[in-house]
Amino acid sequence: MTKIDLVTGFLGAGKTTFIKKYAQYFMDQGMNIGILENDFGSVNVDRMLLKDMEGEKCTVEMITGGCDRECHRRRFRTKLIAMGMSGYDRVIIEPSGIFDMDEFFDTLHESPLDNWYEIGNIIAIVDVKLENNLSEQADYILASEVANAGCVLLSKTKEAEREQVFRTIGHIVNAVKNIGCDRIIDKDIILKDWSSFTDEDFLNISTCGYVHASYEKKYAGDEEIFHTLYFMNTTVPEKDLSLTIKKIFWDKNCGQVFRVKGYLKTERENDWIEINATKKNVSINHVPYGQEVFIVIGENLKEEAIREYFCS
Repeated sequence: MTKIDLVTGFLGAGKTTFIKKYAQYFMDQGMNIGILENDFGSVNVDRMLLKDMEGEKCTVEMITGGCDRECHRRRFRTKLIAMGMSGYDRVIIEPSGIFDMDEFFDTLHESPLDNWYEIGNIIAIVDVKLENNLSEQADYILASEVANAGCVLLSKTKEAEREQVFRTIGHIVNAVKNIGCDRIIDKDIILKDWSSFTDEDFLNISTCGYVHASYEKKYAGDEEIFHTLYFMNTTVPEKDLSLTIKKIFWDKNCGQVFRVKGYLKTERENDWIEINATKKNVSINHVPYGQEVFIVIGENLKEEAIREYFCS
């Protein structure tokens, strides 16, 4: 049977960054890896972030939504069936940062997938600079992902002060308690800086397993907790891009923005700007490929206010 891993985590936590390192570890062992980008949205930018992984030992597949959740679940199942016939040694799934964990378990327990796949690990990624004032809905998503994880990796620990690390751990522990889960999660939290991971570290992570945690399900799987907006044909000058995105995060008229990601074409041939931003960090890189779209994810988003920044 093919082992299948779920790398989950809240919006902007660093799932894609970790998957690059995790998949490379398996490829270095000679394994053939399939990566599935499973996003409920109608555009999947994260696949492009993994484009440089594609090759003889690694294939990146994609599911996008643009439909209701039931249709998306059918697409998820169909894609896993196709991947199950491709002979991968390992399949790694990166879901949206607003993923319903039950979808993963329910789908893999259906025939014929239950004959082809064995759940290997659930790995939860949490930004060490996690916001303290998350809404009840956001805290629920965070807690439900962490509660089932075999291990929790704190990202960006190199950038954090000691007090911030302990504050984030405390937030995770309290969030899990608040959904009625009695799991002691802090013993499974890994603090080590990712750049220092050794093969032994990846071996331990790749055998961490998962937990069938019991907790109160406060929100139905088909309930839209967060909102996603798409902006194309934007007019933001390259020199103003970082400041513009920071303003969107801080402008209360835009709603509660958690994540901005996307691409902007420059005037130079084969040159795109790749944007991956949270409230505390705006990452901008030049890459040779892209898709002209900005994606904004958050709560109570105000489309017209955000559009003023991107398309004024």
